[in-house]
Amino acid sequence: MVDEPLRKGEQTQARILDAAFALFMEQGYHGTSMRQIVERAGITMGGVYNHFASKEEIWKAVFFERHPYHAILPVLREAEGATAADYVRDAARRLVGELNKQQDLLHIMFIELVEFNGAHIPQLYERIAPQLPQLSAVLSAKAGALRAIPLPLLARSFLGYFFSFYITEALMPPAVRSLMGDASFDDFVDIYLHGILAAPGAGSEE
Repeated sequence: MVDEPLRKGEQTQARILDAAFALFMEQGYHGTSMRQIVERAGITMGGVYNHFASKEEIWKAVFFERHPYHAILPVLREAEGATAADYVRDAARRLVGELNKQQDLLHIMFIELVEFNGAHIPQLYERIAPQLPQLSAVLSAKAGALRAIPLPLLARSFLGYFFSFYITEALMPPAVRSLMGDASFDDFVDIYLHGILAAPGAGSEE
């Protein structure tokens, strides 16, 4: 299906968001002025205010539109696996792989957390939440081996755990990553699935 061309108003809004996004990534939110956004977008100040009431409204639009959940949720819905463990492994690999494609994600999250104290994250969750039952339905079909954990909590633990893998992998010096071996991702998945405690009696020596 061919995408319909954007109407003039949509084109103007897209120019504003493209300009603002580039400036926010270069200078941060507070380091960027409305005047700079106007100049980068090549429109008038009035043209910007026809679409956005304030600079914060522009940031919210950038944050919601450029956040990778748009790409992540479809990727997770495509995950496969005959068992719950296989599904988690495949979904985790797809999630981290998609996050690695999002070059500006850490910067977007840094601005939101540091400059806004995470004020817009609850609204982001409200946008994501309606799509979570689809993922929950997939897990429910493979739930034979799962503990009785509320599905929203299960989704939260999965996304939070593997998002932390992506962040630490991105920020960790290569010399430290090398100490963890080539199978660090698989080990991370195993820890998520089975915890860090050995089974009683496993590996014990007299």
